[in-house]
Amino acid sequence: MATILNPVEQKLILRNISWETYERLLADHASSSAPRFTYDRGVLEIMSPSPDHERANRAIALLVEVLAEELNLDVENLGSTTFRREDLERGFEPDSCFYIQNQARIHGKSKIDLTIDPPPDLIIEIDITSPSLDKFPIYAELGVPEIWRYHGEKLSVLELAGQEYIEREESLAFPRVTSADLTRFLEESKTVKRTSWLRTIRGWARKCISSQDRG
Repeated sequence: MATILNPVEQKLILRNISWETYERLLADHASSSAPRFTYDRGVLEIMSPSPDHERANRAIALLVEVLAEELNLDVENLGSTTFRREDLERGFEPDSCFYIQNQARIHGKSKIDLTIDPPPDLIIEIDITSPSLDKFPIYAELGVPEIWRYHGEKLSVLELAGQEYIEREESLAFPRVTSADLTRFLEESKTVKRTSWLRTIRGWARKCISSQDRG
Protein backbone atom coordinates (compact mmCIF):
# COMPACT_ATOMS: atom_id res chain seq x y z
CA MET A 1 0.00 0.00 0.00
CA ALA A 2 1.24 3.50 -0.81
CA THR A 3 -0.18 6.83 0.28
CA ILE A 4 0.44 10.14 -1.48
CA LEU A 5 -0.59 13.25 0.41
CA ASN A 6 0.22 16.83 -0.62
CA PRO A 7 -1.38 20.30 -0.44
CA VAL A 8 -2.75 19.96 -3.97
CA GLU A 9 -4.43 16.58 -3.91
CA GLN A 10 -5.03 13.62 -1.65
CA LYS A 11 -4.62 10.16 -3.14
CA LEU A 12 -4.58 6.71 -1.63
CA ILE A 13 -3.43 3.65 -3.57
CA LEU A 14 -4.52 0.19 -2.37
CA ARG A 15 -3.44 -3.09 -3.93
CA ASN A 16 -4.94 -6.58 -3.99
CA ILE A 17 -8.45 -5.16 -3.73
CA SER A 18 -11.27 -7.38 -4.93
CA TRP A 19 -13.93 -6.28 -7.38
CA GLU A 20 -16.53 -6.90 -4.65
CA THR A 21 -14.77 -4.44 -2.33
CA TYR A 22 -14.63 -1.86 -5.12
CA GLU A 23 -18.36 -2.29 -5.73
CA ARG A 24 -19.13 -1.87 -2.02
CA LEU A 25 -17.12 1.34 -1.87
CA LEU A 26 -19.00 2.70 -4.89
CA ALA A 27 -22.32 1.83 -3.26
CA ASP A 28 -21.30 3.46 0.02
CA HIS A 29 -20.39 6.71 -1.78
CA ALA A 30 -23.10 6.64 -4.44
CA SER A 31 -24.56 9.99 -3.34
CA SER A 32 -21.19 11.76 -2.96
CA SER A 33 -19.15 13.61 -5.56
CA ALA A 34 -15.94 12.76 -3.68
CA PRO A 35 -13.84 10.81 -3.23
CA ARG A 36 -13.43 9.43 -6.75
CA PHE A 37 -12.47 5.82 -7.38
CA THR A 38 -10.40 4.25 -10.14
CA TYR A 39 -10.02 0.48 -10.29
CA ASP A 40 -7.52 -1.38 -12.45
CA ARG A 41 -7.36 -5.15 -11.98
CA GLY A 42 -6.88 -5.19 -8.23
CA VAL A 43 -5.35 -1.72 -7.83
CA LEU A 44 -7.65 0.92 -6.35
CA GLU A 45 -7.02 4.66 -6.32
CA ILE A 46 -9.09 6.83 -4.00
CA MET A 47 -8.73 10.52 -4.82
CA SER A 48 -10.14 13.65 -3.16
CA PRO A 49 -9.78 16.63 -5.53
CA SER A 50 -8.45 19.99 -4.35
CA PRO A 51 -10.20 23.35 -4.93
CA ASP A 52 -7.75 24.17 -7.75
CA HIS A 53 -8.48 20.80 -9.35
CA GLU A 54 -12.23 21.42 -9.27
CA ARG A 55 -11.95 25.01 -10.50
CA ALA A 56 -10.08 23.82 -13.58
CA ASN A 57 -12.47 20.92 -14.07
CA ARG A 58 -15.58 23.09 -13.91
CA ALA A 59 -14.09 25.78 -16.15
CA ILE A 60 -13.26 23.22 -18.85
CA ALA A 61 -16.69 21.60 -18.55
CA LEU A 62 -18.35 25.01 -18.93
CA LEU A 63 -16.11 25.71 -21.92
CA VAL A 64 -17.35 22.49 -23.56
CA GLU A 65 -20.97 23.42 -22.92
CA VAL A 66 -20.59 26.92 -24.38
CA LEU A 67 -18.68 25.73 -27.44
CA ALA A 68 -21.29 23.03 -28.05
CA GLU A 69 -24.13 25.54 -27.80
CA GLU A 70 -22.53 28.03 -30.18
CA LEU A 71 -21.45 25.33 -32.64
CA ASN A 72 -24.95 23.82 -32.53
CA LEU A 73 -23.81 20.45 -31.18
CA ASP A 74 -25.96 18.42 -28.81
CA VAL A 75 -23.95 17.14 -25.86
CA GLU A 76 -24.71 15.06 -22.79
CA ASN A 77 -22.68 16.11 -19.75
CA LEU A 78 -22.40 13.14 -17.39
CA GLY A 79 -19.88 14.74 -15.05
CA SER A 80 -17.99 12.21 -12.92
CA THR A 81 -20.35 9.30 -13.60
CA THR A 82 -18.97 5.88 -12.62
CA PHE A 83 -18.09 3.66 -15.60
CA ARG A 84 -17.03 0.05 -15.09
CA ARG A 85 -16.62 -3.29 -16.79
CA GLU A 86 -16.52 -6.24 -14.43
CA ASP A 87 -15.35 -8.57 -17.20
CA LEU A 88 -12.30 -6.32 -17.72
CA GLU A 89 -11.88 -5.59 -13.99
CA ARG A 90 -11.62 -1.91 -14.72
CA GLY A 91 -13.62 1.12 -13.65
CA PHE A 92 -13.22 4.88 -13.41
CA GLU A 93 -14.87 8.14 -12.47
CA PRO A 94 -13.62 10.93 -14.76
CA ASP A 95 -13.29 14.54 -13.68
CA SER A 96 -15.91 15.29 -16.35
CA CYS A 97 -17.16 13.46 -19.43
CA PHE A 98 -19.34 14.17 -22.41
CA TYR A 99 -21.26 12.28 -25.04
CA ILE A 100 -21.15 14.25 -28.28
CA GLN A 101 -20.94 12.05 -31.38
CA ASN A 102 -22.90 9.36 -29.49
CA GLN A 103 -25.21 11.72 -27.61
CA ALA A 104 -28.38 10.36 -29.20
CA ARG A 105 -27.51 6.77 -28.21
CA ILE A 106 -27.45 7.46 -24.49
CA HIS A 107 -29.84 10.42 -24.17
CA GLY A 108 -32.37 9.77 -21.42
CA LYS A 109 -30.70 6.60 -20.16
CA SER A 110 -30.54 6.28 -16.37
CA LYS A 111 -27.77 3.68 -16.51
CA ILE A 112 -24.85 3.26 -18.90
CA ASP A 113 -23.74 -0.33 -19.56
CA LEU A 114 -20.38 -0.29 -21.32
CA THR A 115 -20.87 -3.85 -22.54
CA ILE A 116 -23.56 -2.51 -24.89
CA ASP A 117 -23.32 1.30 -24.71
CA PRO A 118 -20.48 3.43 -26.11
CA PRO A 119 -17.98 5.06 -23.74
CA PRO A 120 -17.92 8.86 -23.39
CA ASP A 121 -16.74 10.67 -26.51
CA LEU A 122 -14.70 13.14 -24.46
CA ILE A 123 -13.10 12.87 -21.03
CA ILE A 124 -11.62 15.73 -19.04
CA GLU A 125 -8.54 14.73 -17.06
CA ILE A 126 -7.02 17.16 -14.55
CA ASP A 127 -3.41 16.28 -13.70
CA ILE A 128 -2.22 19.21 -11.64
CA THR A 129 0.09 16.78 -9.88
CA SER A 130 1.60 13.63 -11.40
CA PRO A 131 -1.12 10.97 -11.42
CA SER A 132 -0.64 8.07 -9.05
CA LEU A 133 -2.47 5.58 -11.25
CA ASP A 134 -2.17 5.73 -15.03
CA LYS A 135 -5.78 5.84 -16.22
CA PHE A 136 -5.00 6.03 -19.92
CA PRO A 137 -4.77 2.23 -20.42
CA ILE A 138 -8.22 1.97 -18.84
CA TYR A 139 -9.66 4.63 -21.14
CA ALA A 140 -7.99 2.99 -24.14
CA GLU A 141 -9.32 -0.49 -23.42
CA LEU A 142 -12.83 0.91 -22.97
CA GLY A 143 -12.51 2.84 -26.25
CA VAL A 144 -12.67 6.49 -25.14
CA PRO A 145 -11.74 8.35 -28.36
CA GLU A 146 -10.62 11.71 -26.94
CA ILE A 147 -9.13 13.13 -23.75
CA TRP A 148 -8.49 16.73 -22.80
CA ARG A 149 -5.72 16.69 -20.19
CA TYR A 150 -4.84 19.78 -18.19
CA HIS A 151 -1.69 19.78 -16.07
CA GLY A 152 -1.83 23.31 -14.70
CA GLU A 153 -0.26 25.19 -17.61
CA LYS A 154 -1.40 23.55 -20.84
CA LEU A 155 -4.50 21.73 -22.03
CA SER A 156 -3.52 18.90 -24.36
CA VAL A 157 -5.85 17.21 -26.84
CA LEU A 158 -5.25 13.45 -27.02
CA GLU A 159 -6.70 11.04 -29.58
CA LEU A 160 -6.94 7.26 -29.25
CA ALA A 161 -4.79 5.53 -31.86
CA GLY A 162 -4.88 1.77 -31.44
CA GLN A 163 -4.27 1.24 -27.73
CA GLU A 164 -2.38 4.49 -27.12
CA TYR A 165 -3.19 8.19 -26.98
CA ILE A 166 -1.34 10.59 -29.23
CA GLU A 167 -1.32 14.36 -28.93
CA ARG A 168 -2.97 16.28 -31.73
CA GLU A 169 -3.55 19.94 -32.46
CA GLU A 170 -7.32 19.91 -33.07
CA SER A 171 -10.19 18.31 -31.19
CA LEU A 172 -12.07 15.38 -32.69
CA ALA A 173 -15.31 16.37 -31.03
CA PHE A 174 -14.98 20.06 -31.91
CA PRO A 175 -13.26 20.40 -35.30
CA ARG A 176 -11.12 23.56 -35.67
CA VAL A 177 -10.90 23.97 -31.88
CA THR A 178 -7.21 23.63 -31.05
CA SER A 179 -5.18 22.84 -27.97
CA ALA A 180 -3.81 26.39 -28.11
CA ASP A 181 -7.34 27.84 -28.17
CA LEU A 182 -8.42 25.73 -25.19
CA THR A 183 -5.29 26.57 -23.20
CA ARG A 184 -5.79 30.29 -23.84
CA PHE A 185 -9.43 30.20 -22.76
CA LEU A 186 -8.60 28.24 -19.63
CA GLU A 187 -5.82 30.63 -18.62
CA GLU A 188 -8.14 33.59 -19.20
CA SER A 189 -10.73 32.00 -16.89
CA LYS A 190 -8.30 32.50 -13.98
CA THR A 191 -8.18 36.29 -14.31
CA VAL A 192 -11.17 37.47 -16.37
CA LYS A 193 -14.61 37.90 -14.83
CA ARG A 194 -16.91 34.99 -15.66
CA THR A 195 -19.42 36.97 -17.73
CA SER A 196 -16.68 38.58 -19.84
CA TRP A 197 -14.98 35.20 -20.25
CA LEU A 198 -18.17 33.60 -21.53
CA ARG A 199 -18.75 36.44 -23.99
CA THR A 200 -15.21 35.97 -25.34
CA ILE A 201 -15.78 32.25 -25.92
CA ARG A 202 -19.11 32.83 -27.60
CA GLY A 203 -17.70 35.52 -29.85
CA TRP A 204 -14.79 33.31 -30.86
CA ALA A 205 -17.10 30.35 -31.59
CA ARG A 206 -19.35 32.52 -33.77
CA LYS A 207 -16.34 33.68 -35.79
CA CYS A 208 -15.44 30.01 -36.30
CA ILE A 209 -18.91 29.29 -37.62
CA SER A 210 -18.78 32.33 -39.89
CA SER A 211 -15.41 31.33 -41.33
CA GLN A 212 -16.66 27.77 -41.92
CA ASP A 213 -19.71 29.13 -43.76
CA ARG A 214 -17.50 31.28 -45.97
CA GLY A 215 -15.26 28.28 -46.66
